Amino acid sequence: MSAAPEVNKWVVAVTVMTGTTMAVLDSSIVNVALPDMAGTLGATIEEIAWVVTGYILSNVIIMPILGTLAEQIGRKRMYQIAVVLFTVASMACGLARSLPAIVVFRVMQGLGGGVLMTVSQAILRENFPPEEQGMAMGVYGMGVVIAPAIGPTLGGWITDTYSWPWVFYINLPVGILNFVLVHRFIHDPSFLERKRGGLDWTGISLLALGLGALQLMLEKGETKDWFDSPFIVALAVIAVVGLGSMIWYELRTAHPAVDLRLVENRSFAAATAVGGILGLGLYSSIFILPLFLQTILGYTAYESGLALMPRSLAMAVGMPIAGRLYNRLGPRLMVVTGLVVSIYSFWELSRMAPMTGFWDIFWPQVWQGLGFSLLFVPLSTAALATIEKPRMTAATGLYNVVRQVAGSIGIAIAATEVSRGTTSSFSTITTHVTPYDTLARQWIAGVTAAMQAAGSSADVAAHQAIALLYASIEHQAAVIAYDRVMFFIAVLFIIALPLALLLRKGAETGEAPVLAE
Repeated sequence: MSAAPEVNKWVVAVTVMTGTTMAVLDSSIVNVALPDMAGTLGATIEEIAWVVTGYILSNVIIMPILGTLAEQIGRKRMYQIAVVLFTVASMACGLARSLPAIVVFRVMQGLGGGVLMTVSQAILRENFPPEEQGMAMGVYGMGVVIAPAIGPTLGGWITDTYSWPWVFYINLPVGILNFVLVHRFIHDPSFLERKRGGLDWTGISLLALGLGALQLMLEKGETKDWFDSPFIVALAVIAVVGLGSMIWYELRTAHPAVDLRLVENRSFAAATAVGGILGLGLYSSIFILPLFLQTILGYTAYESGLALMPRSLAMAVGMPIAGRLYNRLGPRLMVVTGLVVSIYSFWELSRMAPMTGFWDIFWPQVWQGLGFSLLFVPLSTAALATIEKPRMTAATGLYNVVRQVAGSIGIAIAATEVSRGTTSSFSTITTHVTPYDTLARQWIAGVTAAMQAAGSSADVAAHQAIALLYASIEHQAAVIAYDRVMFFIAVLFIIALPLALLLRKGAETGEAPVLAE
């Protein structure tokens, strides 16, 4: 294969990050428009959730097989197909007026988006010199970490100002621009070996079966009451059998669809594991913090979106700085520091209360954004630093799918623990709030007197006081549940600290450096 034409690295960065940001943004921008979509399409909230589920399902299924697809059809062609698929599917989603149609188009959009948000990482790695690998991953991180955080705010504004189809239509000019830029500035690398053979359909089928069932189980588990539901039990069995069979088969076939042997690389395995924990913490906190702000503190959806902006802004500032620090500090020190800062931020958020103010939310998020920046850049860089260039696309796919699935696991666990934790804490509190408790009697008497003073009869006032006490206890129980989830995330980050010692910078290890031909 002839050498690819020389293209300015920053032109390449702008080209691939245009598609990446567009694809990642669509994983969250649609969420706030779901109620409006449900009204238009005549769907229930549970049914309309498939609009989100379909996108995520197709995302995680396509990511691990990108290395194989690139070898079959060429990476540039694969990227261009993905841009066209994503853009056309976006337009079709906006035009759809039935639930089955929009779910199908979202699946198509997710397949294209999975390519865009993953392959760009490999392209950036190859076009930046070794001393600027951290900066390259800082640029990548700004797209994949910040976009989901600003998605709900942007989606809410678009839906309120125009209508829900426009959360899809805004992709059209961006997709067209991205296709033109890719056609002009992206080229297949010289080391990419095109393989003219059949795809590993057995591996792909087992992957789709197992990973699809796992993702669906995580998405629907809370609403179906988890393993009390035969449907969830069946999904769990399918996931275990499918993924187990896929691993067994892929490790024995000569040309696997998913290169699982990448985990033999210790630095890649450790970075992927910590990256999974980062994804769990990031997505679960993005999921439950808006719920806390709206259900406990009484914020509107738009106000809660604005309240989450400090974390996004901190990451926007922190990513480029982390990229510059990588070569000086190396991955171990940066990841340990990032974990410690993140642990502190989650610890602070685990102390939220019904009277929590704006600044009590603001500063932990700033620390969290900085901590995530110090984690994302060195993890993304160290994960791929010792991977040979021909395996780079496969490695980025595997690395990203672990973070994505871990994020879904985090959301599922957080939703379950908030629900069950609220019930558990309510039961615990009510054992102490009885008619024989002095403080409870005094509280009820005081509220009853206030209600009577406001014009209620004695009986009505007593019932109102008890109802207010019940609501107050339920409120406190929910706060305890939210705080407990934040605390558990902090503990998980503490457990991840030893994994940082396994990370390697790349060039110093004697292993194959990323840019070696």
